Amino acid sequence: MRIEENIVREVAATYRSGVDTRRGGVVAYLVQGPEERRVSREFTTAGLIQSLKCGLPVQELHDLRSSLDLPMERLVPMLGISKATLHRRMAAGRLDPAESDRVVRFARLLGKAVEVMESRENARAWLSAPQRGLGGAVPLEYAETEVGAREVEDLLGRIEYGVYS
Repeated sequence: MRIEENIVREVAATYRSGVDTRRGGVVAYLVQGPEERRVSREFTTAGLIQSLKCGLPVQELHDLRSSLDLPMERLVPMLGISKATLHRRMAAGRLDPAESDRVVRFARLLGKAVEVMESRENARAWLSAPQRGLGGAVPLEYAETEVGAREVEDLLGRIEYGVYS
């Protein structure tokens, strides 16, 4: 465990060098409310696609875990990452493109939930509780697939506009 902590610190330091730490990375950007988001080249659609193709730094996974306030043991299976793969990614310092895409999917959902529910705490609670509009499914678990994530986004949109589900 001590080695993993050092790897995470090194990756975080490498990733943060040259990046405005007040702003944070992709996950922090997507989770912030719309009024707090600042558009920059790295957060445009083209910039995000390029980042995903290269694979996000492992620090983004830790940022997502922190933002969702979930233990890593619960989050990584939802992202389709095994324990052995997680250790390899931590050693390498980067997620692969598919894993990066799933991290962004969850961050985007949390950001939308924060926007609709008006606080991160409310958003976390909503994403972790069974929802009638999803047939009693838990949104975070439903979002393990892209189709499920779109359905969660759709439900959040209906809630935002007061459409009963």
